[in-house]
Amino acid sequence: MATNWLTELTGAPKPIIGMAHLPALPGTPLWDAAGGMAKVRDWIRRDLAALQEGGIDAVMFCNENDRPYRLDADMASVAAMADVVASVRSEVSVPFGVNVLWDPRATLAVAAATGAAFCREIFTGAFAGDFGLWVRSAGDSFRYRREIGAESVRLIFNINAEFAAPIAPRPLGDVARSVVFSSSPDAICVSGPITSQPADASGMAEVCGAVAGSGVPVLVNTGFKATNARELLAYADGAIVGSSLKIDGVTWNAVDPQRVKELMAVVRG
Repeated sequence: MATNWLTELTGAPKPIIGMAHLPALPGTPLWDAAGGMAKVRDWIRRDLAALQEGGIDAVMFCNENDRPYRLDADMASVAAMADVVASVRSEVSVPFGVNVLWDPRATLAVAAATGAAFCREIFTGAFAGDFGLWVRSAGDSFRYRREIGAESVRLIFNINAEFAAPIAPRPLGDVARSVVFSSSPDAICVSGPITSQPADASGMAEVCGAVAGSGVPVLVNTGFKATNARELLAYADGAIVGSSLKIDGVTWNAVDPQRVKELMAVVRG
């Protein structure tokens, strides 16, 4: 099996990146002021332990519960994200990444500050959806990465935004081929229409076929679970997984270490 930077980073043929979803952060509508930052740190410490105990290959920290989402992260979220990741950094035994929804610059800033190996975001494309108009330029992100000296941080491009649709629709395979040619992403990931909903296998096959031979790994980004892992990994080079690892499969619940073990057993098989 051919290797890529993700397999070299994790030592896994088909790396699985588990999401460590932060509770709502300061300044957001669901922020728990009574629990404060201590509650956020304790939550992430517990989820991190569950992911690593279950045998996950890598983790990614994300402010998933800062709902309703914005396209430009508040400074409080950026500061809180950096604080939380730094507070558990010594406990992370696998490679890690970050994602500050839905802001590429904020994501890169936190990645640089915390020593993350990779980050995920919508780095390119024009979309319309629940958050309004959503326009990103990869050129801006690459320049900002260089400006802050974070060239070692790998960029994982989500090429089809959740909660939105492209303003100028094209076949997903064409989008993938174009992004790889024009933007040189370190990896691309393919999403379903919303968190926890999978991309179908035919779409995954289309994207993987479109970028075959480029050396750019393709990841499942949403809806990955033990019941579809074999089907999707027949095409994809790995996956990012969150909701299916939670208690009862609910995105906002804590990570269930038994669900992590069950998924990783299927993947290893």
